[in-house]
Amino acid sequence: MVFMPHWPVPLWHKTNYDLENLRIILELIGAPHLSLPPVIHVAGTNGKGSSVAYFSSIFKHAGYKVHSYTSPHLLTFNERIVLNSEKITDAYLFDICERTRLVAERHNIALRFFEGATVAAFLAFAEVEADILILETGMGGRLDATNIVPNPIMTVITEISYDHMEYLGPKIDIIASEKAGIIKSSGPCAISSQVPEVYEVLFDKCDEMGVEAIAYGYDFGITKLSDGFNILGIGCDDFKFNFPSLLGDHQIMNAATVIAGLSKLSDSFNISLEQMNYGIAHTVWPGRIQRIHTTKYKNVIWADGAHNSGGAAALSTWIADRFDTKVIIILGMTKNRNIYDFLQPLKMVVEEVMCVQVKSEPSSYTSEKLAELVLVTGLKAKSCESLHDALEATDQCNVPIIVTGSLFLVADLLKIHL
Repeated sequence: MVFMPHWPVPLWHKTNYDLENLRIILELIGAPHLSLPPVIHVAGTNGKGSSVAYFSSIFKHAGYKVHSYTSPHLLTFNERIVLNSEKITDAYLFDICERTRLVAERHNIALRFFEGATVAAFLAFAEVEADILILETGMGGRLDATNIVPNPIMTVITEISYDHMEYLGPKIDIIASEKAGIIKSSGPCAISSQVPEVYEVLFDKCDEMGVEAIAYGYDFGITKLSDGFNILGIGCDDFKFNFPSLLGDHQIMNAATVIAGLSKLSDSFNISLEQMNYGIAHTVWPGRIQRIHTTKYKNVIWADGAHNSGGAAALSTWIADRFDTKVIIILGMTKNRNIYDFLQPLKMVVEEVMCVQVKSEPSSYTSEKLAELVLVTGLKAKSCESLHDALEATDQCNVPIIVTGSLFLVADLLKIHL
């Protein structure tokens, strides 16, 4: 499996954020975006990848052939393009990227990295037969490369919070408007828990497009039980779902939103509640509150890819529910992240922050600079030369260790022989 394909080159071309170049190259390459399997399109700030994983698991265990597209990857680029529940092979990945590269260069079309990868992925999704494609946006929605798909059978909006504000806007309603750009008149929209101003934007967009919204708190609810949960309002009030295999109350919300959305597709797909239950209980999505099994270190190590305030809030809630003591976090973050906002939800559950530079992300903070920023929050901070050094330094602390702040840091952790 390849860490990165030979093309597109991960450089930011000076092109406008619009879909025009994408439309041009897709037509030149045979319009694969018009020959895709039925598409479920997922946008949001937190929970997109988990939701894609739940959908994929449910459809697979119900006997359907499932494609999916996600980003970023943890260890290999192949993780992003999944064909019939299997990561794309190196040979086929090279083929679709090379075909796309040749067309782009022949016609002098400049594509950003995610645009080029998406065009190549569409070739594979159109050429390999499947029953459903679960498509995750990259950063936004309205101008996201995946939004070139014209008629998704359903859209899903996961929890929206502040992230990528330099591209999406400084206010939550503006960010929500960008995410809502994926909502199309071709299918209903399932909406996860949101703050009031986000709900307002999403409902207005659904009304504009003439589609049904099925929203948490309005059209469905959740009752958490000691050994599972119920989903109210979608016709299965008495059915007890097992807890999802992915940990945290936020994952119950993600799973319930997926199931609520699927309740609107019963005319197109035959999936029983039992199959949905089995699917969410057997979902695999690494790097989200993941227990790291190790024989090298004495402490319990967890990894979570939280990288914004919403993700940090979900992680903080899980820590408070799970442990009777404060934890130590090993933190690495990219330079475009707000360290202060990220750490605010974690202050009550964190004893100390061990700061490291993310090896897999060249634009990450140095450990020294990160420690300076952490100290401003009032938390104790220590700069470490490497992730290995941070793990060594915390191994005698007898408290849980959580590696967080970036999915790229989680990737660094998974590459270490533990």
